[in-house]
Amino acid sequence: MLKELSEIGQAEQARRKPLQLRCCQAAGCLSAHGEELASALESQMDDHSEVLRVGCLGLCSQGPLVCADGPAGSFLFEKVKPDQAAEVVAAARGQQRPGLQLGDLSHPFFVRQHKIVLEGSGQVEPERIESYLARGGYQALQRVLHELKPAEVIEAVTRSGLRGRGGAGYPTGLKWSLLAKASQPQKYLICNGDEGDPGAFMDRSVLESDPHRVLEGMALAAYAVGANRGYLYVRGEYPLAIRRLQIALKQAKKYGLLGSAILDTNFNLQLELRIGAGAYVCGEETALIASIEGKRGMPRPRPPYPPEKGLWDCPTLINNVETFANIPAILSRGADWFASIGTERSKGTKVFALAGKVLNTGLVEVPMGTSLRTIVEEMGGGSPGRSIKAVQTGGPSGGCVPAAELDTPVDFEALQKLGSIMGSGGMIVMDQADRMVDVARYFVQFSMEESCGKCVPCRAGTVQMHRILTRLCDGQASPADLEQLEALCDMVGATSLCGLGQNAPNPVISTLRFFRHEFENGVKHGS
Repeated sequence: MLKELSEIGQAEQARRKPLQLRCCQAAGCLSAHGEELASALESQMDDHSEVLRVGCLGLCSQGPLVCADGPAGSFLFEKVKPDQAAEVVAAARGQQRPGLQLGDLSHPFFVRQHKIVLEGSGQVEPERIESYLARGGYQALQRVLHELKPAEVIEAVTRSGLRGRGGAGYPTGLKWSLLAKASQPQKYLICNGDEGDPGAFMDRSVLESDPHRVLEGMALAAYAVGANRGYLYVRGEYPLAIRRLQIALKQAKKYGLLGSAILDTNFNLQLELRIGAGAYVCGEETALIASIEGKRGMPRPRPPYPPEKGLWDCPTLINNVETFANIPAILSRGADWFASIGTERSKGTKVFALAGKVLNTGLVEVPMGTSLRTIVEEMGGGSPGRSIKAVQTGGPSGGCVPAAELDTPVDFEALQKLGSIMGSGGMIVMDQADRMVDVARYFVQFSMEESCGKCVPCRAGTVQMHRILTRLCDGQASPADLEQLEALCDMVGATSLCGLGQNAPNPVISTLRFFRHEFENGVKHGS
């Protein structure tokens, strides 16, 4: 099997045509007739050219996107219509064709990125395992299973400095070591793909664009911690990601990369897909576990934590999509390589979904420590029309960073000092037309509606916060309302059962800190 996989990858590389047109087939471009565009391009091919149906090319605001690579150079074609297929092919062959919208591959949006998680996105054909194998896919798993002991894998991940990309930033190697030490014979592995933050689409894009990278990362983790069964928990609202994961799982089993005696070793791993029903609270690890078990998705008190008592009361490792997607690169290129990227305490890169009042929206992957200003103004092109007012990071659990603090480096500690968090990677830009009280009310309403209702502080506290914010938005609040709002923020954050409730006040606290005058305006108008 090892020889066969190597030969498949080599054959895939050898059959490539001189001119390749990489047509984005991620959800954003597909919604703008990307499927029809790919078919139209295929009808224009000859013996020296081919269309690759790849995942996300990143610059989602300009889709459908086609990137051409050939003897005439590399070109990015933006907002391509199916009836422009012939013109695109001619331009890719070096013939001038006016009327096409060309992107600038030298723009900071592209050159400022450092792709690790996204290095296969827009390159790999997500529904063909051969495409992943041709780019070195599963070589890390092959080497690890034949050359390294589980403890050596954990040591490498620990030394890399990788921290969980799901929001909390817990050291990945430490979490793995806790599970490895568990004495129970049955251990489980879970990939948390229940991405629910408004404006966030990082994990969805990775699953749609490079699913085998996530499967390989999970297999490496399972070997390290001694798990032989795992689950991918993905939101039901991600049908394309689900379909491509189903295809990838079948392909991996077919080639002996999942199942029994993987790659001619005694390592066994069964992976199954579980589809969530849209409950935001199931992104919380104990609620996610309950959902997989067939129960209502509700969090439970911790400790015990999942590495000690998780799925069906067995030791369980839970990491999110982006965390697992980093693992093959770390074990291929080395822990020291990964640790050399980023800051002293925040290593590697982070993927962000850049959205909102910004010119270039889409996916960006940057080294930890890159400033918000670089991401929003340089890569994102700034806000069209009006100046930037704030950047919201971390989703409903995060906060709003004012324009005066845009030089803040993106890392776990720096954002926390400003009352925000890294979160899973949502980044929403707001301009001067946005009222921050409205922003705070929107995120509190989201948390209120998504509360599971198990604990009173979250169930009732978010309702009371929302009522006060509504009065502030309408200019009908009293001075006592503002005092009560701050007291509610303290109570809900300190006494809620899980992270949803504990972090629900964050958007209010951060906007009060930096935009208090807007809240006071709501009080004055009601006096």
